[in-house]
Amino acid sequence: MGEIRGSRAVVIGGSQGMGLAMARALVAGGAEVVVTGRDEKRLEEARAVLGPSAHVVRSDVTSAADRDALAGRVGELLGGGVDALFVNQGYSRLGPFEEVTEEIYDRHFDVNAKGAFFTVQRLAPKLADGGAVVFTTSVADTGANPGMMAYAGAKAAVWSFAQGFAAELLPRRIRVNAVAPGFTDTPTMGVDASEEQKAEFMRIGDEVTPMKRHATVDEVAATALYLAYDATFSTAVRVPVDGGLEALSTAF
Repeated sequence: MGEIRGSRAVVIGGSQGMGLAMARALVAGGAEVVVTGRDEKRLEEARAVLGPSAHVVRSDVTSAADRDALAGRVGELLGGGVDALFVNQGYSRLGPFEEVTEEIYDRHFDVNAKGAFFTVQRLAPKLADGGAVVFTTSVADTGANPGMMAYAGAKAAVWSFAQGFAAELLPRRIRVNAVAPGFTDTPTMGVDASEEQKAEFMRIGDEVTPMKRHATVDEVAATALYLAYDATFSTAVRVPVDGGLEALSTAF
């Protein structure tokens, strides 16, 4: 692993699941971290887990005022250039296209796509030259995924943004890459659904993933940190963490 100790990092959507695992690994490596989230209960839990090396801040990626305020807070809390920015927030609600309302559609794009784009736009001036941005997209961002059209479309936009930012930030030597998880064992399973639906989603994931299990959040976090700190000659790269789902399976 590259030099994390003494670095400054921001994890958007870091109060639970994959984002919390990223923040936990950064803190363990000696980084100073700003972690954001929207839910106060989860933010309190993240504070307890991460300790004093993490600044846990309430910020909603769908709010322009929150995004603007976050840029100021990052400058105040970290006091210098941000070495690594992890753009990890996400929202998914499963269902056939006939059941997708405009409200559901807008929620997917507001959180996943619009939130990601404008967060990076606002925080780009805070990034250190030679730093890194890592987006969390999804293996669903390519191909046909029945029941996931709004989510897949929004995450496809995220991957497109990652490539665009990689080109535009290249003059500052800022690398921009993406980690693309498959089925991952998180508290919400990455979906807005009932406990029964989540259990079924997990069952299906284990069945269709060639390695016959879910990823752990730590496996996703390790790849994200690799892209931020070790992949020093890689930009505009998307790395699946999916147990072979994208390359080896025809079931997804």
